[in-house]
Amino acid sequence: MDLSVSLEDIQHVENFLGQGDVESALPALLEMRDAIEDYAECVCRATDHIQYFTFSDSFELLAYRRVEKDPRTIQQAPIPFDRVYSDLAFVYIQQQEYALARDALKQAVRWNPMNCAYRLDLAELYRVLGDTREWAALNYSVLARAADAKLFGRACAGLGLFFLDKDEKMLASGFARRAAAYAPGERQTLSLMQRLMAEAPEEANASEEEAARALEEQGFEADPNAEIAICLLMCATDAAQEGDRNEATRYTLRARDLVGEDAAKALIQLIRETDAELAAEHTGGNAPVSEGEVVDAVMAASAKAGPVAAENEDGGPDAES
Repeated sequence: MDLSVSLEDIQHVENFLGQGDVESALPALLEMRDAIEDYAECVCRATDHIQYFTFSDSFELLAYRRVEKDPRTIQQAPIPFDRVYSDLAFVYIQQQEYALARDALKQAVRWNPMNCAYRLDLAELYRVLGDTREWAALNYSVLARAADAKLFGRACAGLGLFFLDKDEKMLASGFARRAAAYAPGERQTLSLMQRLMAEAPEEANASEEEAARALEEQGFEADPNAEIAICLLMCATDAAQEGDRNEATRYTLRARDLVGEDAAKALIQLIRETDAELAAEHTGGNAPVSEGEVVDAVMAASAKAGPVAAENEDGGPDAES
């Protein structure tokens, strides 16, 4: 079955959206959505052995394998289906059709589960629709998947607001500290900090140790996932070897903003050493080393060396640089 939608079609509609022409974009998006659903039903049907996604780059595929532990063969769909659903959700939000926007964003997440911006936008829609459990669950799901410091911070802010609404003030304070460290200028962070000072001044002024202990006692992991940083740095190494310095720099900066400069440097060194050691073990360096092997080995080495996350003088990674 041929797919009647092209990347150029998506870009054409996104030009309308960029100009604020929602009315012209909606019919085209609905037509593309229907064509995609027909195609996916025939060609991209998931089985016990294969699954289809529309990841935007090699990093998202590597990170998905590490986070989700999905043993199936992953195939890339021919065009970014997720963008059509995300664009459709944007239109519905402009029209205040929040239930329709939620359903569209659920499909965007299905096609690209590693896009944390989709998850956070979907979380906000659940909040607007009154489903606070899904709001919290989606924010928490971002903590293990975020490859961007600001998105990690936004998720922490969402969780802080959720626990403040539940009158769990010390938990709210704990997540507020993480939000302020990673996404200090984001709207959600500012809203949380203002509410915390007004509604729970004692908890707002608690020590860093007290706030961190509150999260730890409840089993909340409120630091970025070290595996995500390793995946970013592995992709940076690959890009550098291929001569793409801009891409290598982009991946490296994202990892640095997640775990701090010192930790990122240490991980880069571990990746290089581990890759060389594994290559030497594979029949004298002639057999290829899988990415999974490298990540496993680097995780083990970093665990022996101590915590990966490193903080700057202001209490968190420099998410703004």
